[in-house]
Amino acid sequence: MTDERPTPRFQTAADVLSGETADVYFERARTILAAEQLDPVVTMEIFSRGTGILCGADESLAYLREIFAEADGDEPPLVESLHDGDTFASKEVVMRIRARYSAFGLYETAILGIMASGSGWATAARQVVEAAAPIPVIGFGARHVHPTVADQLDYASVIGGCVGASTPAGARMAGLSPTGTMPHALVLVFGDTVRAAEAFDRHIDPDVPRIVLVDTFKDEAEESLRVAEALGDRLWGVRLDTPSERGRVTPDLVKEVRARLDLAGHERVRIVVSGGFDVERIGQFRDAGAPVDSFAVGSYISKASPIDFTGDLKQIDGRPVAKRGRIPGLTDAPRLERIDLRAPA
Repeated sequence: MTDERPTPRFQTAADVLSGETADVYFERARTILAAEQLDPVVTMEIFSRGTGILCGADESLAYLREIFAEADGDEPPLVESLHDGDTFASKEVVMRIRARYSAFGLYETAILGIMASGSGWATAARQVVEAAAPIPVIGFGARHVHPTVADQLDYASVIGGCVGASTPAGARMAGLSPTGTMPHALVLVFGDTVRAAEAFDRHIDPDVPRIVLVDTFKDEAEESLRVAEALGDRLWGVRLDTPSERGRVTPDLVKEVRARLDLAGHERVRIVVSGGFDVERIGQFRDAGAPVDSFAVGSYISKASPIDFTGDLKQIDGRPVAKRGRIPGLTDAPRLERIDLRAPA
């Protein structure tokens, strides 16, 4: 990562550390090797046949720091890795671990899975960010995944280039404040968009941008003008989230809202759009010259397929090894950085 966000502190999970989430054959292998009094120093290399934006390496390092801190033995572990936000090529080694097999072999499933999901999400986020550039994108995919991984999804969205994320947990992990407007439920309860906007303005911290949802009851342009008049300079922007039953948000709708706001003297009010945006649809809005100030993207990122990663033993007690079809010994990997395992996760 090349920005100045603070290093995230990942919370390790007890069921991962206990091995409950590991493929059971790793536990059985550990049992067999212990019974046979076999515990060689091995070197494992982790790579993917895909390409993309790496995410999950830093969380994996958090687990490795905790695992190795508790491991017994005379062989100090060595870990080299790329970092979250780095690009990776097909078959490029993204992490290399050298330690006694008993110390970390059980956690291969977790490390591969963390990287697979995180890198899939981050790569999809990068695709929409590049399609929208220079218009910013906000990650809004938490509602499409299980809540136990919502923070990792939001974090991966930011790693991929999104400027914000919707959940407090995910945004905090990425060193940001959460980004969000208001739900349709709030507007429906108040029965009027302006009343909901005024209540938001009364009770929410002034540091939170006033972005009002304007598609619940009336014409979006009409509601935008009503809210702009009510909140004045405190209004940061309006969000258009027109449902498919009403034709969704279109480039022409954005142009009309922009024109009507400008004619009424509200040139500074920004327009945020959401609702089923993907690379293709963002491209259509860009080609049409729709004056969008930011896109909120959810399911395109959250539904991204994981990028498969593989862990291969390449040395055992210094001896080059490999399964059939792979080249024995260490792979040339000049971009790997040696990791300080004493540093906080």
